[in-house]
Amino acid sequence: MRPRHADAAGGFVVGVDRGRYTCVLDEGGTVTAMRARELGRKSVVVGDRVAMVGDLSGAAGSLARIVRIEPRRSVLRRTADDDDNTERVIVANADQLVIVSSLQDPPPRTGFIDRCLVAAYDADIEPLLCLTKADLPAADEARAELLDYYADLDLPRVDTRPDRPLTELVDRLAGQLSVLVGHSGVGKSTLVNRLVPGADRAVGVVSAIGKGRHTSTSAVVLPLAGGDGWLVDTPGVRSFGLAHVSAESLLSGFPDLAEGAAECPSGCSHDPDALDCGLDALVAAGRASARRLASYRRLLASRSGAEW
Repeated sequence: MRPRHADAAGGFVVGVDRGRYTCVLDEGGTVTAMRARELGRKSVVVGDRVAMVGDLSGAAGSLARIVRIEPRRSVLRRTADDDDNTERVIVANADQLVIVSSLQDPPPRTGFIDRCLVAAYDADIEPLLCLTKADLPAADEARAELLDYYADLDLPRVDTRPDRPLTELVDRLAGQLSVLVGHSGVGKSTLVNRLVPGADRAVGVVSAIGKGRHTSTSAVVLPLAGGDGWLVDTPGVRSFGLAHVSAESLLSGFPDLAEGAAECPSGCSHDPDALDCGLDALVAAGRASARRLASYRRLLASRSGAEW
């Protein structure tokens, strides 16, 4: 029988580095831990709630053991690419996915945003669109076009600019474990450094062809200034495989359309060419929006896109 470890200390994982886990204890303090053999092949990721035993002093060279991974409230996953079903958990227990996109230099990429939305809906976490560089000359026009594109998704958003406080964004992050994702060059690391003084996340530059240079190299959980909330800063990424996301899983992000699926034939793909799709019937009956269905199908198609 495995030991119960009734006296294990609780905490959560804020960093992972080559088999060593940095954990913040519920009672205060930070320790370095390793995974106990009894966990078998269970992976430990940032955001995981864990139970630990052993040396919990946090002294240099000390090492605790993670003996239990608590049930996860949410799981943000990706696959290596769109035709590989091997899943990788990025973050556990996140409350919201903050999609960072610049309004100019580089311009917004709707394919990137679409795929982030698919990942958020699949993980059952709230998306938040964070638009940076709102002070640049073409920002107003870019914002108007982008908001029209997502008008039927009821997607919350916040604008940021370097010459104004981040008050609205801070309010939306308060009390949450928030994952920040974004292409390099959109200002994600700059945001993190403003939200978490002392974070010292590397900041890159945008090349002449409008593509950012990757700066962050590993996911890390950082405390929001003031102690009310946590940020997960993720590396800049060029691809985000979504092979693991099913049409039904994505549909959960569209509750106004979901009832139509009950009238679909078995195995319905819900795409525009699907025969007798109940979603089309729902719209035809005036019980759902045609634009909402078009948005769902656009996100559905984005799962197989090779480029964000």
